[in-house]
Amino acid sequence: MVFNLKYIVCFILLFLCSAQILLSQNVNTSKYSNEFLNLGIGARAIGMGNTQVAVVGDVTSGYWNPAGLAYLSNKYDIAAMHNEYFAGIAKFDYLGFATKLDTGTVLAFSYVRYGIDNIPDTRFLFDSDGNTNNNIYGPVDYSKIRYFSATDNAFLLSFAKKSKLIKGLSTGGNFKIIYRNVGQFANAWGFGLDAGMQYKINNLQIGCVLRDATSTYNFWTVNSSLLQSAYATFNTIDSTKTNTIPENSIELTLPRLILGAARYVKLNKNDQVGVLASVDLDFTFDGKRNVLFKSNLTSIDPRAGIELNYKRLAFLRMGINNIQEVKNFDGSKQRTFQPNFGVGVKLKSLLIDYALVNPTQSTGLVSHVFSLRLSLEKF
Repeated sequence: MVFNLKYIVCFILLFLCSAQILLSQNVNTSKYSNEFLNLGIGARAIGMGNTQVAVVGDVTSGYWNPAGLAYLSNKYDIAAMHNEYFAGIAKFDYLGFATKLDTGTVLAFSYVRYGIDNIPDTRFLFDSDGNTNNNIYGPVDYSKIRYFSATDNAFLLSFAKKSKLIKGLSTGGNFKIIYRNVGQFANAWGFGLDAGMQYKINNLQIGCVLRDATSTYNFWTVNSSLLQSAYATFNTIDSTKTNTIPENSIELTLPRLILGAARYVKLNKNDQVGVLASVDLDFTFDGKRNVLFKSNLTSIDPRAGIELNYKRLAFLRMGINNIQEVKNFDGSKQRTFQPNFGVGVKLKSLLIDYALVNPTQSTGLVSHVFSLRLSLEKF
């Protein structure tokens, strides 16, 4: 397979030019645009506090850092994860596949879905033709309730290659397609690019990834006619004003830079027991966020994780992330963080991982995460 850089450069330039033309329309630079892609996938990563940029080297690299795909151990790698939030109301799923094209080139596909299903559509719950039950909106007719889903979907095509000039260096990139849907009321298509790098020397690993490198553009289409009745009937708290019906728009996801470093230490001479320590720094440029270091220019969210292994067959993990400042009811503030724990076991070609998220409930909710990874030389 011939990999020609000039075609990618031309594609990026074409993408940027078309994006600039589209920016003449209604553009919204939301602070948390496409935030579902920052939740984290894989129980190993989550157990380590989402510190993966420098250490990832399997099929999940397509999500964390595409450059890590270059270190695939076998020809084929398949991974899957299922996670639930808010007592199962929201579901988060991941499926990935990667394959080696040659000794230093890897291609991967990833699919990520975050969704809430079976949301009641109660626009026609009340029958305005009568008032037999003394309800100001009319009698209730439960048979008129319909249901819809609100989902965020991402499709990632990833490519990685080891450098022939610099030993230990690998580079990679993602082309991603975003599809977001709110029932029949609105949907959006988005397109973006990620770029990543990893450098490994001895037991030291360094990585960086620039997500949404060219910014990701989400083109929202709103079915205003379906929203007209609900927005016209139900006013805001101020009865003198009506709700504003959303319009077609472009939602812009600004670039995000993540830097990572890790070091592996052997705890005995024959390397039966070892420990991997990693740190990530997440830089965002969409305004001040509630993280440890914040300013109007950039916000920096640090994360740390550790993984202890026995013969690389059994794993114990711990991590810290989501450091925030929380305001109490009495007006005082306190610093909180989210601890995570995880275990893993490798059974021949199958790796089973489990993570317990935030057992102390310092911030957010408790979550149990399971993931599987199958690594094969041939089917």
